[in-house]
Amino acid sequence: MNGPWFTFSFSDFSYAFLSVLLEGVPFILLGTLLSGLIDQFLPARVMVRFLPRNPFLGICMSAGMGIVFPMCECGVVPVIRRLMNKGLPLSNAVAYMLAAPIVNPIVALSTYAAFRGQNAADFTILRLGLGYFVAVLAALAVHNLPIGAVLRTGVMAVTGGGTADGRGPAGFLGRISAALRVAVADFLDVMVFFIFGVAVASLFSTAMNQEVILPLALNLWLATFSLMGFAMILSLCSTSDAFIAATFVAFPGVAKLAFMVLGPMVDLKLLFIYSSVFKKRFVVGLALGLFVLVGLLCVRLSVLNL
Repeated sequence: MNGPWFTFSFSDFSYAFLSVLLEGVPFILLGTLLSGLIDQFLPARVMVRFLPRNPFLGICMSAGMGIVFPMCECGVVPVIRRLMNKGLPLSNAVAYMLAAPIVNPIVALSTYAAFRGQNAADFTILRLGLGYFVAVLAALAVHNLPIGAVLRTGVMAVTGGGTADGRGPAGFLGRISAALRVAVADFLDVMVFFIFGVAVASLFSTAMNQEVILPLALNLWLATFSLMGFAMILSLCSTSDAFIAATFVAFPGVAKLAFMVLGPMVDLKLLFIYSSVFKKRFVVGLALGLFVLVGLLCVRLSVLNL
């Protein structure tokens, strides 16, 4: 290997930092605006009435809600927090949180476009299908956990409440004003974690010597798990990460699939954003569990010869 493992360049760091920041902020803003509207206009407990009473069917439906309500991973956390305030069960919220950034029409189109000429249809179907399957499995595991072991104390204190139940501000303009106040509070809360996560991700993505990464492509296991680690470090948006994955031509197809499935579920910026809602021990356990699960599933899919 030529040169040191890490070489810091302020210009490269600032470019990467601003690129990810400016890419993610609009989606966080959209998510927080939606969270404010949910807080003020979604009647309490309507989510419970809409979903099937069977927990398994409810989780399955929640994991597919991204098709109707597409959401980037950067903006989904404020939304699920408000949905839980309206009565959405924790396991259903986790299913939507993990699946929506992958199982949505925007990501399907971007994945197909990125892999045009490289089994585009196979990559698109497998990405959405595997993302859905992993989200359902993770939500089923969370379903058996006590809520006190998952949610932060401040979040748990308001879960199950809601303001759009007849006791909120009077009139349409009053509710719009209240929704904006909620959105601003959520935006500032999430942005603190987001900025710190983006800074860490940008440092690793720009300072690491690329010659350390390329030799890993020669082994299936190393290629798969190293690309998943790379996805966590890069912290890309789910609507654009397929274009980056398609450039890893030296890596096997399942490694690129693992990159596209794990990244929108767990990356450095998301670890900090998740920490605004979930307890740190749960965030660490969720990240490790998803890392192992996605890796093992993708290695098993190597028989497809993508």
